[in-house]
Amino acid sequence: MKDFLDSRFIASIFFGALLPFFLLFSCSGEDENLIFPETGKISESVYASGQILAVDQYNAFTNASGPIQEVFVTEGDSVDIGTPILAVYSEREKLGRESAEIARNYADVNTNLTKLRDLQLTIDLTKSKMRNDSLLYVRQKHLWKQNIGTEVELEQRALAYENSTTAFGAAQLRYEDLRKEIEFNEKNASKNLAISRVLESDYILKSKIKGTLYALLKERGEMVTPQIALAVLGSSSEFLLELKVDEYDISKVKLDQPILVFMDSYKGEVFEAQVVKIYPIMDSNTKSFTIEATFTKAPPKLYPNLTLEANIILEVKENALIIPRSYLIDDEFVLNETGDSIPVKVGIRNYQFAEILEGISSSTRIRKPSL
Repeated sequence: MKDFLDSRFIASIFFGALLPFFLLFSCSGEDENLIFPETGKISESVYASGQILAVDQYNAFTNASGPIQEVFVTEGDSVDIGTPILAVYSEREKLGRESAEIARNYADVNTNLTKLRDLQLTIDLTKSKMRNDSLLYVRQKHLWKQNIGTEVELEQRALAYENSTTAFGAAQLRYEDLRKEIEFNEKNASKNLAISRVLESDYILKSKIKGTLYALLKERGEMVTPQIALAVLGSSSEFLLELKVDEYDISKVKLDQPILVFMDSYKGEVFEAQVVKIYPIMDSNTKSFTIEATFTKAPPKLYPNLTLEANIILEVKENALIIPRSYLIDDEFVLNETGDSIPVKVGIRNYQFAEILEGISSSTRIRKPSL
Protein backbone atom coordinates (compact mmCIF):
# COMPACT_ATOMS: atom_id res chain seq x y z
CA MET A 1 0.00 0.00 0.00
CA LYS A 2 2.85 2.43 0.70
CA ASP A 3 3.63 2.50 -3.06
CA PHE A 4 0.13 3.91 -3.60
CA LEU A 5 0.58 6.90 -1.35
CA ASP A 6 2.92 9.30 -3.13
CA SER A 7 1.41 12.75 -3.36
CA ARG A 8 0.58 12.57 -7.08
CA PHE A 9 -1.21 9.25 -6.64
CA ILE A 10 -3.27 10.49 -3.70
CA ALA A 11 -4.42 13.60 -5.50
CA SER A 12 -5.42 11.66 -8.61
CA ILE A 13 -7.38 9.05 -6.59
CA PHE A 14 -9.46 11.76 -4.94
CA PHE A 15 -10.61 13.12 -8.31
CA GLY A 16 -11.20 9.73 -9.90
CA ALA A 17 -7.75 9.42 -11.49
CA LEU A 18 -4.83 7.41 -10.24
CA LEU A 19 -1.90 9.28 -11.82
CA PRO A 20 -1.27 12.76 -13.18
CA PHE A 21 -1.39 12.82 -16.94
CA PHE A 22 0.80 15.23 -18.92
CA LEU A 23 -0.28 16.49 -22.29
CA LEU A 24 2.54 16.63 -24.82
CA PHE A 25 2.58 19.33 -27.44
CA SER A 26 5.08 19.43 -30.31
CA CYS A 27 5.38 23.21 -30.14
CA SER A 28 3.46 26.22 -28.93
CA GLY A 29 0.53 27.29 -30.99
CA GLU A 30 -0.40 23.78 -32.19
CA ASP A 31 -3.85 22.20 -31.69
CA GLU A 32 -4.24 21.55 -27.95
CA ASN A 33 -6.58 18.64 -28.72
CA LEU A 34 -3.66 16.61 -30.13
CA ILE A 35 -1.66 14.50 -27.65
CA PHE A 36 0.59 11.45 -27.48
CA PRO A 37 -0.25 8.51 -25.20
CA GLU A 38 1.87 8.48 -22.05
CA THR A 39 3.46 5.56 -20.16
CA GLY A 40 2.81 5.51 -16.42
CA LYS A 41 0.90 3.99 -13.50
CA ILE A 42 -2.87 3.49 -13.59
CA SER A 43 -5.29 1.96 -11.17
CA GLU A 44 -8.91 0.85 -11.30
CA SER A 45 -11.06 1.42 -8.24
CA VAL A 46 -14.65 1.36 -7.02
CA TYR A 47 -16.08 4.41 -5.29
CA ALA A 48 -17.82 3.96 -1.96
CA SER A 49 -19.22 6.26 0.70
CA GLY A 50 -20.09 5.54 4.30
CA GLN A 51 -19.36 6.21 7.93
CA ILE A 52 -17.22 5.19 10.88
CA LEU A 53 -18.82 2.86 13.44
CA ALA A 54 -17.52 1.67 16.78
CA VAL A 55 -17.15 -2.09 16.95
CA ASP A 56 -20.32 -3.59 18.52
CA GLN A 57 -22.06 -0.22 18.15
CA TYR A 58 -25.81 -0.48 18.73
CA ASN A 59 -28.89 1.53 19.60
CA ALA A 60 -30.28 0.52 22.99
CA PHE A 61 -34.03 0.00 23.46
CA THR A 62 -36.11 -0.92 26.50
CA ASN A 63 -39.14 -3.21 26.65
CA ALA A 64 -40.89 -0.73 28.92
CA SER A 65 -43.24 2.17 28.40
CA GLY A 66 -43.38 5.15 30.74
CA PRO A 67 -41.42 8.20 31.89
CA ILE A 68 -37.68 8.01 32.53
CA GLN A 69 -37.34 7.99 36.31
CA GLU A 70 -33.56 8.07 36.71
CA VAL A 71 -30.42 8.34 34.55
CA PHE A 72 -27.36 6.63 36.02
CA VAL A 73 -24.59 7.59 33.55
CA THR A 74 -23.54 10.48 31.33
CA GLU A 75 -22.41 10.59 27.72
CA GLY A 76 -18.79 9.52 27.30
CA ASP A 77 -18.79 7.27 30.39
CA SER A 78 -17.23 3.81 30.21
CA VAL A 79 -19.66 0.95 30.82
CA ASP A 80 -19.41 -2.78 31.46
CA ILE A 81 -21.83 -5.54 30.59
CA GLY A 82 -24.87 -5.04 32.81
CA THR A 83 -24.12 -1.43 33.79
CA PRO A 84 -27.47 0.35 34.43
CA ILE A 85 -28.00 3.28 32.08
CA LEU A 86 -31.47 4.54 33.00
CA ALA A 87 -34.66 3.43 34.72
CA VAL A 88 -38.22 3.79 33.44
CA TYR A 89 -40.88 4.26 36.12
CA SER A 90 -43.73 1.74 36.40
CA GLU A 91 -45.92 1.56 39.51
CA ARG A 92 -47.67 -1.53 38.16
CA GLU A 93 -44.48 -3.58 37.86
CA LYS A 94 -43.30 -2.41 41.27
CA LEU A 95 -46.57 -3.50 42.92
CA GLY A 96 -46.51 -6.76 40.97
CA ARG A 97 -43.03 -7.56 42.24
CA GLU A 98 -43.99 -6.72 45.84
CA SER A 99 -47.11 -8.91 45.58
CA ALA A 100 -45.00 -11.78 44.21
CA GLU A 101 -42.58 -11.39 47.14
CA ILE A 102 -45.46 -11.64 49.64
CA ALA A 103 -46.81 -14.75 47.90
CA ARG A 104 -43.32 -16.28 47.87
CA ASN A 105 -42.85 -15.69 51.59
CA TYR A 106 -46.29 -17.17 52.34
CA ALA A 107 -45.53 -20.27 50.27
CA ASP A 108 -42.07 -20.82 51.76
CA VAL A 109 -41.49 -24.33 53.12
CA ASN A 110 -40.18 -23.01 56.44
CA THR A 111 -43.35 -20.97 56.88
CA ASN A 112 -45.48 -24.09 56.42
CA LEU A 113 -43.49 -26.39 58.71
CA THR A 114 -46.18 -26.15 61.44
CA LYS A 115 -48.73 -27.70 59.09
CA LEU A 116 -46.36 -30.57 58.39
CA ARG A 117 -45.58 -31.03 62.10
CA ASP A 118 -49.31 -31.13 62.87
CA LEU A 119 -49.83 -33.90 60.36
CA GLN A 120 -46.76 -35.72 61.63
CA LEU A 121 -48.31 -35.75 65.11
CA THR A 122 -51.49 -37.23 63.62
CA ILE A 123 -49.38 -39.91 61.92
CA ASP A 124 -47.62 -40.76 65.18
CA LEU A 125 -50.95 -40.94 67.04
CA THR A 126 -52.63 -43.19 64.47
CA LYS A 127 -49.54 -45.37 64.35
CA SER A 128 -49.64 -45.88 68.14
CA LYS A 129 -53.35 -46.68 68.02
CA MET A 130 -52.76 -49.12 65.17
CA ARG A 131 -50.09 -50.95 67.19
CA ASN A 132 -52.33 -51.05 70.28
CA ASP A 133 -55.30 -52.36 68.28
CA SER A 134 -53.00 -54.93 66.71
CA LEU A 135 -51.91 -56.22 70.11
CA LEU A 136 -55.53 -56.35 71.36
CA TYR A 137 -56.61 -58.20 68.24
CA VAL A 138 -53.80 -60.78 68.59
CA ARG A 139 -54.62 -61.28 72.27
CA GLN A 140 -58.32 -61.74 71.50
CA LYS A 141 -57.49 -64.35 68.88
CA HIS A 142 -55.47 -66.34 71.46
CA LEU A 143 -58.36 -66.17 73.90
CA TRP A 144 -60.79 -67.30 71.20
CA LYS A 145 -58.59 -70.32 70.52
CA GLN A 146 -58.93 -71.19 74.21
CA ASN A 147 -62.72 -70.77 73.96
CA ILE A 148 -62.55 -67.63 76.03
CA GLY A 149 -64.61 -64.65 74.99
CA THR A 150 -67.19 -64.27 72.30
CA GLU A 151 -67.01 -64.13 68.50
CA VAL A 152 -68.44 -60.63 68.63
CA GLU A 153 -65.52 -59.42 70.74
CA LEU A 154 -63.09 -60.96 68.25
CA GLU A 155 -64.79 -59.25 65.33
CA GLN A 156 -64.76 -55.92 67.18
CA ARG A 157 -61.01 -56.21 67.81
CA ALA A 158 -60.40 -57.07 64.17
CA LEU A 159 -62.54 -54.13 63.01
CA ALA A 160 -60.77 -51.72 65.38
CA TYR A 161 -57.35 -52.87 64.08
CA GLU A 162 -58.51 -52.47 60.46
CA ASN A 163 -59.84 -48.94 61.12
CA SER A 164 -56.66 -47.81 62.87
CA THR A 165 -54.55 -49.22 60.01
CA THR A 166 -56.67 -47.29 57.51
CA ALA A 167 -56.39 -44.12 59.61
CA PHE A 168 -52.61 -44.48 59.77
CA GLY A 169 -52.33 -44.92 55.98
CA ALA A 170 -54.63 -41.96 55.37
CA ALA A 171 -52.55 -39.75 57.68
CA GLN A 172 -49.39 -40.69 55.76
CA LEU A 173 -51.07 -39.86 52.44
CA ARG A 174 -52.29 -36.48 53.75
CA TYR A 175 -48.76 -35.70 54.95
CA GLU A 176 -47.23 -36.58 51.56
CA ASP A 177 -49.87 -34.60 49.67
CA LEU A 178 -49.33 -31.57 51.91
CA ARG A 179 -45.57 -31.79 51.49
CA LYS A 180 -45.88 -31.90 47.68
CA GLU A 181 -48.40 -29.05 47.73
CA ILE A 182 -46.11 -26.87 49.86
CA GLU A 183 -43.10 -27.60 47.63
CA PHE A 184 -45.17 -26.88 44.50
CA ASN A 185 -46.51 -23.63 45.92
CA GLU A 186 -43.02 -22.55 46.92
CA LYS A 187 -41.55 -23.27 43.46
CA ASN A 188 -44.50 -21.64 41.71
CA ALA A 189 -44.28 -18.54 43.90
CA SER A 190 -40.52 -18.39 43.34
CA LYS A 191 -41.04 -18.55 39.56
CA ASN A 192 -43.68 -15.84 39.71
CA LEU A 193 -41.33 -13.68 41.76
CA ALA A 194 -38.52 -14.27 39.27
CA ILE A 195 -40.84 -13.30 36.40
CA SER A 196 -41.92 -10.16 38.26
CA ARG A 197 -38.29 -9.22 38.86
CA VAL A 198 -37.45 -9.78 35.18
CA LEU A 199 -40.41 -7.64 34.14
CA GLU A 200 -39.33 -4.95 36.57
CA SER A 201 -35.72 -5.22 35.36
CA ASP A 202 -36.98 -4.53 31.82
CA TYR A 203 -37.65 -1.05 33.14
CA ILE A 204 -33.92 -0.65 33.79
CA LEU A 205 -31.89 -0.26 30.59
CA LYS A 206 -28.51 -1.99 30.94
CA SER A 207 -25.43 -2.12 28.75
CA LYS A 208 -24.91 -5.28 26.68
CA ILE A 209 -21.21 -4.60 26.05
CA LYS A 210 -18.02 -3.32 27.64
CA GLY A 211 -17.32 0.02 25.98
CA THR A 212 -18.49 3.63 25.91
CA LEU A 213 -21.88 5.31 26.16
CA TYR A 214 -21.67 7.62 23.14
CA ALA A 215 -25.10 9.20 23.30
CA LEU A 216 -28.16 9.47 25.55
CA LEU A 217 -31.09 10.13 23.26
CA LYS A 218 -33.69 10.89 25.97
CA GLU A 219 -33.70 12.86 29.22
CA ARG A 220 -35.19 12.27 32.66
CA GLY A 221 -38.95 12.74 32.66
CA GLU A 222 -39.44 12.03 28.95
CA MET A 223 -41.91 9.34 27.95
CA VAL A 224 -40.46 6.31 26.17
CA THR A 225 -41.78 3.18 24.44
CA PRO A 226 -40.13 -0.02 23.20
CA GLN A 227 -39.93 1.52 19.72
CA ILE A 228 -37.77 4.49 20.80
CA ALA A 229 -33.96 4.23 20.88
CA LEU A 230 -32.64 5.55 24.19
CA ALA A 231 -28.85 5.35 23.89
CA VAL A 232 -25.95 4.57 21.55
CA LEU A 233 -23.14 2.33 22.82
CA GLY A 234 -20.05 0.79 21.28
CA SER A 235 -16.41 -0.14 21.70
CA SER A 236 -14.16 2.51 23.22
CA SER A 237 -11.10 1.82 21.05
CA GLU A 238 -12.03 -0.35 18.06
CA PHE A 239 -13.70 1.08 14.96
CA LEU A 240 -14.75 -0.16 11.55
CA LEU A 241 -15.88 1.37 8.27
CA GLU A 242 -19.37 0.77 6.95
CA LEU A 243 -19.36 1.46 3.19
CA LYS A 244 -22.10 1.55 0.57
CA VAL A 245 -21.20 0.20 -2.88
CA ASP A 246 -23.42 0.56 -5.95
CA GLU A 247 -25.02 -2.62 -7.27
CA TYR A 248 -23.18 -2.17 -10.60
CA ASP A 249 -19.81 -2.37 -8.85
CA ILE A 250 -20.39 -5.01 -6.17
CA SER A 251 -19.30 -7.91 -8.40
CA LYS A 252 -15.80 -6.40 -8.56
CA VAL A 253 -15.35 -6.14 -4.79
CA LYS A 254 -13.59 -8.98 -2.95
CA LEU A 255 -12.38 -9.63 0.58
CA ASP A 256 -8.96 -8.23 1.58
CA GLN A 257 -8.92 -5.61 -1.20
CA PRO A 258 -7.09 -2.42 -0.13
CA ILE A 259 -9.05 0.80 0.35
CA LEU A 260 -8.01 4.45 0.33
CA VAL A 261 -10.10 6.51 2.75
CA PHE A 262 -10.82 10.25 2.70
CA MET A 263 -12.52 12.05 5.60
CA ASP A 264 -13.78 15.62 5.94
CA SER A 265 -12.48 15.65 9.50
CA TYR A 266 -8.94 14.99 8.18
CA LYS A 267 -8.87 17.02 4.97
CA GLY A 268 -5.89 16.44 2.73
CA GLU A 269 -5.00 13.12 4.39
CA VAL A 270 -5.44 9.62 3.06
CA PHE A 271 -5.84 6.56 5.27
CA GLU A 272 -5.73 2.90 4.44
CA ALA A 273 -8.20 0.10 5.12
CA GLN A 274 -9.08 -3.41 3.98
CA VAL A 275 -12.34 -5.13 3.03
CA VAL A 276 -13.28 -7.67 5.74
CA LYS A 277 -16.98 -8.39 5.08
CA ILE A 278 -19.42 -8.15 2.19
CA TYR A 279 -23.11 -8.34 3.12
CA PRO A 280 -24.85 -10.54 0.52
CA ILE A 281 -28.16 -8.66 0.28
CA MET A 282 -28.88 -5.42 -1.55
CA ASP A 283 -30.70 -2.52 0.02
CA SER A 284 -33.65 -2.15 -2.35
CA ASN A 285 -34.13 1.51 -1.37
CA THR A 286 -30.60 2.70 -2.16
CA LYS A 287 -29.70 -0.02 -4.70
CA SER A 288 -26.44 -0.56 -2.86
CA PHE A 289 -24.59 -3.23 -0.90
CA THR A 290 -23.00 -2.81 2.52
CA ILE A 291 -19.28 -3.46 2.93
CA GLU A 292 -17.36 -3.59 6.21
CA ALA A 293 -13.68 -2.69 6.39
CA THR A 294 -11.04 -2.23 9.07
CA PHE A 295 -8.25 0.33 9.15
CA THR A 296 -4.70 -0.75 8.37
CA LYS A 297 -3.56 2.87 8.70
CA ALA A 298 -6.00 4.75 10.92
CA PRO A 299 -6.41 8.41 11.94
CA PRO A 300 -5.12 9.31 15.41
CA LYS A 301 -8.65 9.87 16.77
CA LEU A 302 -11.97 8.48 15.61
CA TYR A 303 -15.62 9.03 16.57
CA PRO A 304 -18.71 7.04 15.60
CA ASN A 305 -20.75 8.27 12.62
CA LEU A 306 -17.94 10.30 11.02
CA THR A 307 -18.60 10.38 7.26
CA LEU A 308 -16.06 9.24 4.70
CA GLU A 309 -15.44 8.55 1.02
CA ALA A 310 -13.33 5.68 -0.21
CA ASN A 311 -11.80 4.06 -3.26
CA ILE A 312 -11.65 0.27 -3.18
CA ILE A 313 -8.58 -0.61 -5.24
CA LEU A 314 -9.34 -3.36 -7.75
CA GLU A 315 -6.12 -3.43 -9.80
CA VAL A 316 -2.93 -1.39 -10.20
CA LYS A 317 -0.64 -1.54 -13.22
CA GLU A 318 2.80 0.03 -13.65
CA ASN A 319 4.21 1.25 -17.01
CA ALA A 320 0.85 1.15 -18.76
CA LEU A 321 0.11 3.05 -21.97
CA ILE A 322 -2.58 5.52 -20.92
CA ILE A 323 -4.69 8.24 -22.49
CA PRO A 324 -7.40 10.53 -21.10
CA ARG A 325 -10.79 8.82 -21.00
CA SER A 326 -12.26 11.76 -22.96
CA TYR A 327 -10.17 10.71 -26.01
CA LEU A 328 -11.99 7.37 -26.24
CA ILE A 329 -15.07 6.87 -28.40
CA ASP A 330 -17.44 4.25 -26.93
CA ASP A 331 -14.39 2.72 -25.19
CA GLU A 332 -13.47 1.16 -28.54
CA PHE A 333 -11.98 3.81 -30.86
CA VAL A 334 -9.64 6.82 -30.92
CA LEU A 335 -9.07 9.45 -33.61
CA ASN A 336 -5.65 9.91 -35.18
CA GLU A 337 -4.41 13.41 -35.92
CA THR A 338 -6.20 13.44 -39.28
CA GLY A 339 -9.51 12.47 -37.62
CA ASP A 340 -9.65 8.83 -38.77
CA SER A 341 -11.00 6.20 -36.35
CA ILE A 342 -8.58 3.61 -34.97
CA PRO A 343 -9.92 0.56 -33.10
CA VAL A 344 -8.20 -0.01 -29.76
CA LYS A 345 -8.32 -2.62 -26.99
CA VAL A 346 -8.87 -1.02 -23.59
CA GLY A 347 -7.58 -2.43 -20.27
CA ILE A 348 -7.85 -0.77 -16.86
CA ARG A 349 -9.92 2.38 -16.82
CA ASN A 350 -11.13 4.94 -14.33
CA TYR A 351 -13.04 8.20 -14.52
CA GLN A 352 -10.19 10.17 -16.12
CA PHE A 353 -7.82 7.71 -17.78
CA ALA A 354 -7.79 4.44 -19.70
CA GLU A 355 -5.11 1.87 -20.43
CA ILE A 356 -4.58 1.01 -24.12
CA LEU A 357 -3.52 -2.60 -24.73
CA GLU A 358 -3.63 -2.71 -28.53
CA GLY A 359 -4.22 -0.43 -31.51
CA ILE A 360 -1.86 2.53 -30.92
CA SER A 361 1.57 3.18 -29.41
CA SER A 362 3.24 6.02 -27.55
CA SER A 363 4.22 7.53 -30.91
CA THR A 364 0.65 7.66 -32.21
CA ARG A 365 -0.70 11.17 -32.08
CA ILE A 366 -4.38 11.22 -31.28
CA ARG A 367 -7.11 13.85 -31.42
CA LYS A 368 -9.80 14.59 -28.87
CA PRO A 369 -13.27 13.93 -30.33
CA SER A 370 -15.47 16.98 -30.72
CA LEU A 371 -18.50 17.11 -28.47
